[in-house]
Amino acid sequence: MAGSNKKLVRMRLSALFLRIAVFVAAALITWGAARVSVTVLEQRSTVAVQEALLDEGQEWPTVIADGLQIILEGEAPSEAARFRAMTISGRIVDASRVIDNMHVTDPEGLAPPSFAIEILRNDSGVSLIGLIPAATDRDALSARIARIADGQPVTDLLESADYPMPDNWRPALNYAVDALAQLPRSKISVAAGRVEITAISDSADQKRLLEARLSREAPDGVRLALQITAPRPVISPYITRFTVDADGARFASCTADTEEARGKIVAAATAAGLVGRVNCTLALGVPSATWSDAVSLSIGAVAELGGGTVTISDADIALVAPEGTDQALFDRVVGALDNDLPDLFALDATLPVAPEADEQGPPEFTATLSPEGLVQLRGKISDDLMNQTVENYAQARFGRDAVRMGTLVTDGLPRGWAVRVLAGIEGLSYLSNGSVVVSPENLTLRGNTGDPDASAEVSRLLIEKLGEAAQFSVDVTYVEALDPIAALPTPEECIAQIGIVTAERKILFDPGSDSLTADTQPVIDDIAEVLRACLDIPMEIAGYTDSQGREEMNLALSKNRAEAVLTALRARRVPTGGFVANGYGEADPIADNETEEGREANRRIEFRLIQPEPTPEEQTALEAAEDAPAEDSSEDAPQDAESTAE
Repeated sequence: MAGSNKKLVRMRLSALFLRIAVFVAAALITWGAARVSVTVLEQRSTVAVQEALLDEGQEWPTVIADGLQIILEGEAPSEAARFRAMTISGRIVDASRVIDNMHVTDPEGLAPPSFAIEILRNDSGVSLIGLIPAATDRDALSARIARIADGQPVTDLLESADYPMPDNWRPALNYAVDALAQLPRSKISVAAGRVEITAISDSADQKRLLEARLSREAPDGVRLALQITAPRPVISPYITRFTVDADGARFASCTADTEEARGKIVAAATAAGLVGRVNCTLALGVPSATWSDAVSLSIGAVAELGGGTVTISDADIALVAPEGTDQALFDRVVGALDNDLPDLFALDATLPVAPEADEQGPPEFTATLSPEGLVQLRGKISDDLMNQTVENYAQARFGRDAVRMGTLVTDGLPRGWAVRVLAGIEGLSYLSNGSVVVSPENLTLRGNTGDPDASAEVSRLLIEKLGEAAQFSVDVTYVEALDPIAALPTPEECIAQIGIVTAERKILFDPGSDSLTADTQPVIDDIAEVLRACLDIPMEIAGYTDSQGREEMNLALSKNRAEAVLTALRARRVPTGGFVANGYGEADPIADNETEEGREANRRIEFRLIQPEPTPEEQTALEAAEDAPAEDSSEDAPQDAESTAE
């Protein structure tokens, strides 16, 4: 019995040892497989990162795998190269797994890197990427960008390198950030002495305003590449009108859907005798892709007839030949045009017959608009009701007190006379000054305007009101001085006007406080009126005190007084997006603080433009980089133009 029990124990022990051996073997196999997997993963990551670096021309880094981490070692030729290696590796594996054990070659004797920034702004926020000099005030730049973003996210991917700041870097960067504040949808590239701006505006008028403002604000020594686009307008009906007469060849309205189409139309007009610049609007709404073919053929027909007018409105073409045109020539030209026109377009051609002589002469209506805005209406009207209608319509367009009536109610006027008179008055309202003459056969509108598109808009209006075959002449001259955008004062002129306002009157505060006195309110009103007529200029409101009292107290008081002026301007609805208020305490006295008169003069508010100090363009950015680096200059002083309120 005892022997049987011993045998059973031995069997159980053998089974236990066998199980333990199997477990240990399985653990060893699992560990080995895991080790192999880790090794394979390390090798694959190492090879992938190394190949990516080689593909980008980065042969100097050594790639080492340690578990899931990728370690980069080696001597980088520059800070930019080190940053580039980290960026490339972060695209292959998770950037958090990349360990930087690289060091940068001693920069002495090496050319500095190319400092550059790409700034993107859209409805999702602002992002910055690039390399900047270590001497750049990073905190001030971040604060300005945050104010521009106005609560939207700011993604800052800028790196810095400890190299001397290149010439014209600071003015280029300052200008780029100022431009960013004006461009909600833009990409701005900044390099030393160069800024490239690509942006989208809301309208053609805003595009013109931005181009004028940004070009004017570009600092000396900074080259500007500016490309602002505006959404194309949608025009309906889609109209082009071309005339050849004794005064020459001209467009009353020119519209095209593409640059290629515009070139084809202008080429046809030039061949027909057009001389000078053509304002042919690119717009949406074209009725057919063959629009330019139809317009070019129609213009060619007018040239072949030796004159006349052709109006293309959507798919309808109205051609009016000159009076006295040979019938055979007219039939041949019109027949050829009708057969050559693309499908969809319909031609209506007219050969006018000379009117019979009238002893009393044809009826006529005239309206004149003076530069002061006064309107005089003279000529024939069909009845009393129409006469009252014309007066009311003119008053609605020009103002009740601006209209003077000198019309005569007459029977027997041509059909559609009232429509022609009202259309002429409406066309006149597009001008700054001018006249319109309405006759049975023609309507002539002449004058000046500050809108470069007024001629085309008036022509579209008359075609819509009178029909494509109607005879009219539009002779409108664009005068830049009448353009409300082009006529805006420059920032320097605005500062000069503030200087005139404050030449004899001073901005005053209650003693020891930042509260504006009652006597100062009219001065602030006048300054606000000047600024409302200006662009949203970058301007500093600087406060100063005399030397009485502690320096810290004076500094705080001057700051508070400058902010009080800024607040007062905001309350008067002045656009102050580019304004800052700073206090300088008792610094920069303009008079002797030992006398009461001198102290009173030193207690002042100054208005001055914020813009980089002009730097002579003696070298290009490339030449500056090749030469020995210059010493970093101090911050640019924002004092190009200033006005002191005394």
